[in-house]
Formats: sequence, C-alpha cells, structure tokens
Amino acid sequence: MVMRNLFIIGVTLISWLAVSGSCFGSPFTVPDSRLPIQQADDSSVWVQLPAEVLRDKIRGGLLGQMLGNLNGLEHEMKYINEPGNVQKYVPGLPEGAQTDDDTDLDWVYIIAMQRHNAIMLSPDLIVRLWKEHINKRIWCANQYARQLMDIGFEPPLTGSIAFNPWADFNISGQFVCECFGLLAPCMPQTAARIALNYTRVAIDAEPAQTTQLFTAMIATAFMTDDIDVILDAGLKAVDPNCAIREIVGDVRSWHQLHPADWRTTRRLVKEKYSRHNGGMRDRNGYELNTASTIAALLYGGAEFVKTLTTAFNFGWDADNNAATAGTIAGVIKGYRWIMKQDWTIVDRYRNTTRDGMPTDETITSFADRIIDLAEQVIVEQGGQRQTVSGRIVYRIRSQQPANVLPLSNLAEGIARLRGEMKSKLKKTIINAGDGQELAFAAYSAICLDLAQSFKQEYPEKWANAVGALKRYPKVVQVLFFHSPCPAGERLRQKAVAAGLSEPAERTKIW
Repeated sequence: MVMRNLFIIGVTLISWLAVSGSCFGSPFTVPDSRLPIQQADDSSVWVQLPAEVLRDKIRGGLLGQMLGNLNGLEHEMKYINEPGNVQKYVPGLPEGAQTDDDTDLDWVYIIAMQRHNAIMLSPDLIVRLWKEHINKRIWCANQYARQLMDIGFEPPLTGSIAFNPWADFNISGQFVCECFGLLAPCMPQTAARIALNYTRVAIDAEPAQTTQLFTAMIATAFMTDDIDVILDAGLKAVDPNCAIREIVGDVRSWHQLHPADWRTTRRLVKEKYSRHNGGMRDRNGYELNTASTIAALLYGGAEFVKTLTTAFNFGWDADNNAATAGTIAGVIKGYRWIMKQDWTIVDRYRNTTRDGMPTDETITSFADRIIDLAEQVIVEQGGQRQTVSGRIVYRIRSQQPANVLPLSNLAEGIARLRGEMKSKLKKTIINAGDGQELAFAAYSAICLDLAQSFKQEYPEKWANAVGALKRYPKVVQVLFFHSPCPAGERLRQKAVAAGLSEPAERTKIW
C-alpha cells in the first residue's frame, strides 16, 4: 500500500521528530493522574491540515467507532473456541446509534471537557462525573472502579492493580480510548496523555500500553492510509518490554505467512494467548482482543467493510475490537466516503444508559464536540488555525510516537504504596473517622496486606473498620462476586481472613 499524504497546502511531511515529555514510572506515587501535556519543540515538522479534512476524518472516525461497536454487539462473546462465519455484512444504523460503553464513557468526558473548558479533567471531577452519570451498563474493571469511588477512591487508584483486580488485563484501556485519539490529530504523544487520564480510571500496566498503542495509531491515521505505517507508530508508543509488542509482532508475522488465510492466524492467536482455561481473561483480556484488533486492520487493509467483518469473525469481545478498528478505518476513509456508500445511517445518538446526560444528541453533534476540542488541543500544543486563500487550515505541530507512560514494576509499586499509606490508614482506623473514610481504610488495608497487623494491634478498632466497609454493600458485592480469578480469589481470601464475610446472596449492582 502506498503512503498517501494529506497535506495539500504546501507542506510535505518527511519525517517524525521526537518530542520530550514527562512520564511516570508507576501510578502509585502520583498524586494527580494527569500526565502533563508538553508542546513540541521548535524543530517539529509542521503539518497543515485543511479544516474540511479534519472534520471529515473526525466524523468518519466516530461513525466508524459506532458502526463497529453497535453492529458488532450481535457477535460479542459469541465466537470463543471457533471463529465466526460472517460472510456478508452491510454496515448500517437504521434507527440511529445509541449509547453503549464503547462510546458513552467517552461522551461523558467530552461534554465535561467542553463545559469546563479543560482537556485534562481532574481526578475529583472525574469521580463526580461517574457518580452523576455512570451508574449502570458498566462491567468488569469499570464496574469495580465505580464502586471504589463510593468509599473515597479517586483515579488513578481506582484503576490500580493494588485495588482493582480487573486492572491488569481488562480491555477498558482500548475501548475507552478512541475519542481521545481523535482529539489529537498528528500528535500521538498528546493523544496518549489525554487518553491515559481517562482509561487509568479503571486499568493499569499492560492495558495502559494498549491505550498508547491505539491512540498513536488513530492520531497517525490522519496522515496516512498505510496500515503498516500506522502499526509502526503504535509500536513506537508502547514500552519496549511490554507484552503488547510481542502480540502485535506475532499477528504481523502470522499475517505475512498467511496473507489470505485469517482463520489460520486466528487459530494461532487462540493457541498462544488463550491461557486461562476459558475464564474471563480469555474473553475480556487485552491479549486476545488486542491481537484481534490488529488482525482486523491487517486483513482488512484499508477496506472498511472487510476490516469490521474480520473483527466480528475473530470473536471474543468482538464489538470492542470492531469499534477500535472501525475508528482507524473511519479516519482513513472519512465521513463523506462512508455516507456515499448508500448504507442506512440515521443521524441520532439516543441516550439509553447515562443518567443526566443529553437526550437530543446526534452522531453529528457528538462529532462536532470532538472537532471543537481538537482545535483547542491543536492550539494548546502550539498550532494555529489560519485562513489561507479563503480556506480554514490547521497548522499542527506533529509529534513522533513515543512511550509516555512506561510499564511500571508492579511489585515495587505496591510495596511503595503500602509504605506510603500505612501510617495514614493506621491513624484513620485508630481515630475512627467518618464511615467512608473508615471503609476506605479497611479496604485499602486488606488489599495492601496490612489488615492482619491492624487486626492484632487494634482488634476493636479494626472490627469497627470492617463494619464500616460492610455498610457499602456494592463494594462487598464486587469484591466477592464480581472479581476475576486469580487476583479476585486472592483478594477474597484476604478479606475473609480480615473478618469480612461473604454476603449471603448475590445481588444486582445496578
């Protein structure tokens, strides 16, 4: 495939140049989860992107995301042991789109960014947004994070492996990242920093690398339709030692060996990366689903329908994978191309899931919000909106994709967190505090292996703390009934040893 530049106002993109940026080795010592967004230096390659091209690609990316998500729902978790057999697929939204967790978490953040005139929302504001708007139709890492918020946790601790047993493998790092890639065209580092501010609400470690992988790919897709170039950008955005690099490399190698046989590649993916006896990680984990998304892009090439069809057929959490691949394919093709295909697409985005959010949104109005914010990001990063020969043009400081959040040493991070929090937790337990603060202390002590020492030293005080935690039944429910093995089982054993008993029955969280 031939790389095609889109910059027609006298500037040719020749090469990427590095942008220095601050990054953190571990989330545990970061009081504020927001990675600082730093501007490119004066040697950056300037990209000029006509406003109509920017709009077309953002609208195309969002529509591609919605088509992949909503058309993929019927295939979600349907093909586990064997692939699907979808042979004829016609994209469409005959009743319009509706909210689903592949798009509506992004939607809550996008609207809040506009209202607060800020791209990087603070941890306390993110918690307020979740409590006001995100209370149902969430699962796994997101559901667990939401309950942790009720006892006083804020990001990034809501997504820390120390406290959220889903955080080390759940794919929330992928399906909550796409809109943030659209916010930073041609700026993969900025896209990653923005996205990590929101995906780390629920995930950690390798899933945070998937955030960087896919946002870099989306940001790069504004400049080329060459899938290999886009994949190369994604690989530059992940830690050299992360598992994501091996997964992408495997899928690329298998595609090269079997370019016309996606089923063989799917079998090889399953054989290598199904490691948990069919458990949730083999359905909802980053390994199989990252591989599926990459395969969809490689076997689909730049063909929109083929890309989504491949994502459906690879299976596992198919709607999420199709949404991410669909975003990239949608940016490449653009909105006008999609709308010329005579597919039935009604311009509606019905709110069926998010409390207190607009009920009159459309796909176009959602996209327009992203377009407005993208202009803000471009300007904040040193770019400009200009008028050239009567046309509006964005002059963008491009960035080389690079890893902005390295893979942390989790054992060291948890040990450091234990040392930093022990004194405060002990003080809270001794002095009782309020119900939420005491529940926070009890849960944290259980997770950080401090519960037994507190229980022995202060038995009555510890019993009070456990009692405070029991008064948050949704937290207890997710701990005992909505946490995955093996991390969830270890946590349950520690909770029981600390004096927290398993509820008599399993109840609905929402």
